[in-house]
Amino acid sequence: MEWNLRRMESELRHINPDLLQPSKSFKKPSSGTITLNVGGFLYTAHRTTLAKHQGSFLEELANGKKPVQHTDSMGNPFIDRDGPVFRHVLNYLRTGELQLPDDFREAGLLRREADFYRLSELVEAVVEWESQRAAQREAAFLEVTDSHERSQGLKVYCSDPAFLDKVKGRLVQISKSRLDGFPEEFVVSSNVIQFRHFIKSEPGSRLVLKEDSTFLCTLDCLKLETVMLALRSGYKMVTSLDSSKGSVVAAEALHFVKPHWSSTDNFHTSASEPLKLGKRARLPFNRNKQIT
Repeated sequence: MEWNLRRMESELRHINPDLLQPSKSFKKPSSGTITLNVGGFLYTAHRTTLAKHQGSFLEELANGKKPVQHTDSMGNPFIDRDGPVFRHVLNYLRTGELQLPDDFREAGLLRREADFYRLSELVEAVVEWESQRAAQREAAFLEVTDSHERSQGLKVYCSDPAFLDKVKGRLVQISKSRLDGFPEEFVVSSNVIQFRHFIKSEPGSRLVLKEDSTFLCTLDCLKLETVMLALRSGYKMVTSLDSSKGSVVAAEALHFVKPHWSSTDNFHTSASEPLKLGKRARLPFNRNKQIT
């Protein structure tokens, strides 16, 4: 058997001397693609893809600036790093964007791999991704304060700016007047909207624009829409309504909390317990504190 194999190899070399030699795809500058063996996983990419970031490990490897120290049995350059995570490194080089699965749990490993390949922009992208996910694991708080009787209007504070974007979009939809967009006069910050201008009328207080008193909607409608958006978005009301003011419309202040659950929310890296509030739980709200 051994003799037959040697004879076959001899015949193959006679037919094509390069057939049994290690892969030369990496060594030929004219070759457009390179196959890398990263931790036992084979990846094939264009040289231009690997060489996108000047001074990186992969750019030097692709352009022949860095000698190949190790090869596998097929002659492919071998990199003794994490194989499965390298797909995210390669996808970043291909698209210029960090796109990770919602349940990705190896951000720390990816950050270290990016550092090894000297891809500083990818390191920064992973750090930003981690901080965004950490923020989403925190509970979001919402406060709706009605001070229109004291000419301070209706204030909506939320620790999650994304919810305020929903409120803005909803006002544009329900407005009695056609709006091109949300009125900037109501925006205090990314976390605060304050509807300041109300006119008393028989049906109830009416929200208007300061400049020309354009009618937008009633106060009751605005409060109800905000509360409904909150409940549909997963917020839980923690304000107890007493018998004298038993409706959300009559309440001067409403507080909500939204626990973030990793198993259901997007972009979370690990499971977490929902926030548990006792009967006397404290919320970081101060009715008398002016948020500007």
